[in-house]
Amino acid sequence: MRDLAVALDVGTRKICTIVAEVRTDDIFVVGVGIEPSAGMKKGVVNDMGSLTAAISASVHKAEKSSGFDIARAFVSVAGSHIASLNSRGAVGIAGQRGVNIDDIDKAMESARAIAIPHNREVLHVVPRSYALDGQERVRSPIGMHGFRLEVEAHIITASSTSVANLEQSVQRAGVSVDRFILNPLASGEAVLTPEEREMGVVVIDIGGGTTDLAIFIEGTVWHTAVIPVGGDLITNDLTYGLNVSFDVAEAVKVHHGHALLKAVDPLETFLIEPFGEGMPIEVDRSAVAEIIEARVSELFNLVKKEIKRSGYDGMLRAGAVITGGCAQLPGLKEVAARESGFPVRIAKPERLTGMADALRDPAYSTSVGLLRMGLSMESGAPRETTTSKPLAGGGLVKALGGVFKRLLPDGDG
Repeated sequence: MRDLAVALDVGTRKICTIVAEVRTDDIFVVGVGIEPSAGMKKGVVNDMGSLTAAISASVHKAEKSSGFDIARAFVSVAGSHIASLNSRGAVGIAGQRGVNIDDIDKAMESARAIAIPHNREVLHVVPRSYALDGQERVRSPIGMHGFRLEVEAHIITASSTSVANLEQSVQRAGVSVDRFILNPLASGEAVLTPEEREMGVVVIDIGGGTTDLAIFIEGTVWHTAVIPVGGDLITNDLTYGLNVSFDVAEAVKVHHGHALLKAVDPLETFLIEPFGEGMPIEVDRSAVAEIIEARVSELFNLVKKEIKRSGYDGMLRAGAVITGGCAQLPGLKEVAARESGFPVRIAKPERLTGMADALRDPAYSTSVGLLRMGLSMESGAPRETTTSKPLAGGGLVKALGGVFKRLLPDGDG
């Protein structure tokens, strides 16, 4: 095999480690380790010991199934501490030569030079568009002649404390972090088509603790956000409505849940065993659907408000692509379309081979997307320039032609 990449998706409900060869036409999976998560709440570490143990178990399973020792990985990051903003940078072009990579790097550094609180750090800097001598919306200025290059960049920041706690948990499990990558960027890499990226689309990744958004327009990311509400909100409501444990409520949601009340037979029932009852009781499935529809509607109202706040709600011609663990809930697509007013499709990772059966599911879009970023580099597909903050290597890491190559800088671990 030419090169193996490792993805470590640390979520609120599950931890997934993937070992795979990133190839031009597919991703050949050689090892997978899936473990229930512990020590995470809404994308933030709240018990480092439990999280480290869960990560270790996931990594061990992936090592055992692949036959390879795992030392480094791309790691997902989310949580309500994530914030984003747009910034402009400019640089003068000397002489009569065309724009080169160094000029773009200097413009990006200029855009990145923003004042942020001391307790926050820059995760990603993604160029939205360039301008050359006042000519706006230049897609790729390389080789073009001009005297002043400007870049409009999307900058994603995170809480330094939250990132440090997650990094420490991963390192205690014996794995060094190649890069932290924001969840919706990874999910978008796994499930969006080039046409959707170009026309304008929002990818909505609904996990257990958070709902992650990324808006792509003209081929690049224009807006990102993390809403601290996910599928666990539905499960928690079911625990109150049915007087059952969280695990029982989760099972009810998965096996009997529906987000559209009118689609459920009002005579359909099932049995559960609530707290304090010696015998199972009969529950109307319509009662469960009523609870779920209310919470799903609430969730997509929050999503709609965030999209409207971005100012790009009128530019999403391709609508919404929904993925994540909660995306498979029956009726969710219909409620999402009703509340958002967008065309909606449910998406899962594609073009997987090898030991990939467990990964062909919307719940693993982020996990696979971490690897898709490497695939973009291997295939040479034209994409935006993206920079990310290295963990200990110093300076910015530039990845041209893709999102993140499998970067292994010396002294990074």
